[in-house]
Amino acid sequence: MVKKSMSGQKGFTLLEVMIAVFLLAVAIMGAASLTTSVIKSNSLSQTLTTATTLAKDKMEEQKAANFTALPTAGSPDYATANGTVQASASGSYYTRTWGVAGTDPKTITVTVTWPTNRTVQLKTIRASD
Repeated sequence: MVKKSMSGQKGFTLLEVMIAVFLLAVAIMGAASLTTSVIKSNSLSQTLTTATTLAKDKMEEQKAANFTALPTAGSPDYATANGTVQASASGSYYTRTWGVAGTDPKTITVTVTWPTNRTVQLKTIRASD
């Protein structure tokens, strides 16, 4: 609100300026808080997507294998944070294990875990060829 003083000068009062600055500060802090939440969510989504992709890749490998040659359990393999599979646990972020139960049909289970005690597990049932 612009006030006209007795001397004819126009301007804002100190109280109006302080209220405007306060409202602007509250809006900026809200936007900053929202931005950090979005960044954390994006990071979690990327981690979950990588783990799901690792599980799906191993599941597809097991489904493509010869039915009679499916192992009951495989030794775990590991992957870096960007999803590169490696045989060694050194420098790994994800651990991927798999197993096959039953005779016919067989249940194939693939599990991917990572340090935050989170897990992705995929299961499928496969009958003989």
